[in-house]
Amino acid sequence: MYDVIIVGGGVIGSSIAFQLSKRDYQVLIIEKDEIGQKASRAAAGMLGAQNELKSDSPLSSLSLQSRAMFPALAEELKSLSGIDIELLQSGILRIAQTKSESTRLKQAFAHQQESGEEALWLSGEQVKEKEPAINNAITGGLYMANDGQVNAPLFTKALAQSAVSLGADILEYTEVQEFLTENNHITGVNTTNGTFLADTVITAGGAWSNWLWEKTSVPLDLYPVKGECFSIRGNEHLITSSIFSESCYLVPKAGGRVIVGATQRPHNMDQSVPLEGLHSLMTSALQLVPELKHAKWETAWSGHRPQTADSLPYMDEHPEIQGLWLASGHFRNGILLAPLTGLLMADYIEGKPVDKAFGFQRRTHKEVHL
Repeated sequence: MYDVIIVGGGVIGSSIAFQLSKRDYQVLIIEKDEIGQKASRAAAGMLGAQNELKSDSPLSSLSLQSRAMFPALAEELKSLSGIDIELLQSGILRIAQTKSESTRLKQAFAHQQESGEEALWLSGEQVKEKEPAINNAITGGLYMANDGQVNAPLFTKALAQSAVSLGADILEYTEVQEFLTENNHITGVNTTNGTFLADTVITAGGAWSNWLWEKTSVPLDLYPVKGECFSIRGNEHLITSSIFSESCYLVPKAGGRVIVGATQRPHNMDQSVPLEGLHSLMTSALQLVPELKHAKWETAWSGHRPQTADSLPYMDEHPEIQGLWLASGHFRNGILLAPLTGLLMADYIEGKPVDKAFGFQRRTHKEVHL
């Protein structure tokens, strides 16, 4: 018998477990594979709060608040787990390769200024001064110094291990097969390793969440978006900022490692890494930074990001089953949003009103079926 069962041991589930364990809840994470082996492992780890900033999206405020939590959280996790999540606040440089892209980025820059966020518009020459390895054809760039990055797999591992150090349990290689309910109230879950009981169950299974929720009366408008990435090793000082363009991103890691991503294939759960996607990423990366041609190949992988119809995550209780919650749909911002998601979900479970922007009421039953 547990206070809370969390279905899914990725970065979102691990963050929720960490926050609840800090509040002395007895928590069980159930993961069908190993902790952090799906989208959380595949992520490049960018903390692009300003890079994702849109004036009309409630996600903007959430992203900025979550980014602000990382410095203190990194220290806390290291003290509890001994894991350094490799937080680097080295900025994100979003570059323009055409005049139309420059126009769009200048509009984004104006919005950054209106929002009071630190940002710089760089001419093509200034981009070259900052990142000499970038292609001479670049027409300009938007530099956001406060956006950064972490090591995504280590971040997920640190959250999970910190939760365990505070009393949480983890059950890996165990698949939840169904929810148990009584009088429209959750009572636990049936799994491939037996039955586990709790008055609160949180589904945080990313792109796999829909499979379980289809068994309730609320199917989700949540679908997977497959992405392919690869990594290379080269000159450690070739680029210093994360480089983001319309066609790919480059994220420099320690030791000269660079992660290049990511393709987008909606409604695709295949785990292979086709050559076509890698070729597209390689072509785009070499156009941005020609000197990458001297880098050494490391590896390639794929991941499946959970997307929703309106591009906003769900963080809410089931409308008909008391005690059954969902935290999924963070798409490509799961790493960035994990700290605040964990905090909010713990608050919601303790009775704080759910933010309507992330609740089920934003979609009618008819829209869900569409």
